[in-house]
Amino acid sequence: MTNPSPFQYRWFARGDINGFFALAIDNIALLVGMSGILIGIFHMPPAIVLGRMVPGTAAGVLVGDLLYCWLAWRLAQRESRHDVCAMPLGIDTPSMFALSFGVVGPAYLASGDAEQAWAIGMAVLVIMGLAKLVAAFCGETIRRALPRAALLGALGAVAIALIMFFPFTKLIAEPVGGFVALGVVLITLIGGRHLPFRFPAVIGALLLGYIAYRAAMLFGYQPPPLPAAAMATEAVLPLPTLTFLRGLSLAWQYIPLAIPVALATVIGGIDNTESAAVAGDRYSTRSILLVEAVATLFAGICGGVIQNTPYIGHPAYKEMGCRSGYTLATGLFIGIGAAAGWLGSLISVLPESLVVPVLVFVGLEMAGQALRATDARHAAAWGLALIPTLANLVTIQIASIVGAAGIAAAQMNEASRHSLLALTMLGNGFIVTSMLWMSWLIWVIDGNLGRAALAAMIGAALTLCGIIHSPFADGRLFWPWSADSSVLWLSASYGLLALMCALFNLRATPIDEPAEPMHVCENHA
Repeated sequence: MTNPSPFQYRWFARGDINGFFALAIDNIALLVGMSGILIGIFHMPPAIVLGRMVPGTAAGVLVGDLLYCWLAWRLAQRESRHDVCAMPLGIDTPSMFALSFGVVGPAYLASGDAEQAWAIGMAVLVIMGLAKLVAAFCGETIRRALPRAALLGALGAVAIALIMFFPFTKLIAEPVGGFVALGVVLITLIGGRHLPFRFPAVIGALLLGYIAYRAAMLFGYQPPPLPAAAMATEAVLPLPTLTFLRGLSLAWQYIPLAIPVALATVIGGIDNTESAAVAGDRYSTRSILLVEAVATLFAGICGGVIQNTPYIGHPAYKEMGCRSGYTLATGLFIGIGAAAGWLGSLISVLPESLVVPVLVFVGLEMAGQALRATDARHAAAWGLALIPTLANLVTIQIASIVGAAGIAAAQMNEASRHSLLALTMLGNGFIVTSMLWMSWLIWVIDGNLGRAALAAMIGAALTLCGIIHSPFADGRLFWPWSADSSVLWLSASYGLLALMCALFNLRATPIDEPAEPMHVCENHA
């Protein structure tokens, strides 16, 4: 009798083609965005940005995607499944803006020394990577402690308020090509239809959208100008270096900004691991977080200045039919392309409206998964999860408008300053706040007021050091004894909420059935 042949995971499928274009385009856009901020706004030398920072940042993408590919292979071998989808990884969007505007750019303006600013950015990223290494060992504990609906609800809120909102501003600004590309993406990837000859949907969306875009221009259509993208001309191989040590002594002043950004991706990684488990791929939370930390650390010592993170949207990639080929291809493409210096020229010929429909698809899949995973009894908790995320969105929009108008805080009246402070505090730490608020209400609905009281006390503690509700525009942390009155009163209010939960918990009359809703809109004869 012959032994059955050992299981061989088929790591590549047709869906990996769509997944590759979706993940690669997302990473390319962020690399070009970073270059545009540092070169176009802060006027840093292109040789440093494109020849050092971009290749180093891309090196982290390469390492992280290769390791996630390996984790998918290991899971497939262990469970003898061919449909295992690798976790997507790439450049973190919030930290791209935070570190470009809050660390590297200001460091260059302060010193006028691009090499020193680069070294400071590297040092900050190395510190963030080390912080994430430590935090990775707490991830599984957090994942088990919080309700699944709260973990997924926070991601669903991000998907609705952030991932889909900004793409739609690009689609409205350039609707002709954008709506064609969006229609192809949604009809094929969500509607289940196929392009002729089963042509890959993402490539088809780009091609058909571009044809519509160019054809409309022949009839007088005037789209927004394409963003200028600087182009690297020299190939640079990013190798580990000790250059970051030169910036270490000056990097600590930026840690209050950097650490919350790093911890936010750890929370996001926990959420994403839970999301993947719901989709059928149960990865170890610690493994997912450790890879993210190693990729960030590697990027830092290779010259990178932006951290890496597992991307929201594993279920969307799995729905596309991806396995692990898309992460392998993306890692190699981004790593080699950034080192060769031609990524900027590639993205410069594509209108943003043709690229963003993929993000809309990812956002819809994430929101749909979160809603499906939420018990109907807990549906009200979704409202709480959305509020901090919407506040963050509004804060970003207000900051950009106020900054463009050149309005300083001193020019606002007291009421406006107070409203802006409240909005800033509501939006800072929004992912953690969303999970905490949603967990609190779920436990209240389930009658577990003891846990609800604990959630409120955790909120009070996190508020005192700025992990949530930081009053500063950059979201930085602070010591409890240096907190201002607005923070102290908010923390005390969380304490009062915990006290109310504890007092109600003393009553031995739990409510089995929810009260009948009041029909306030009923007409009476």
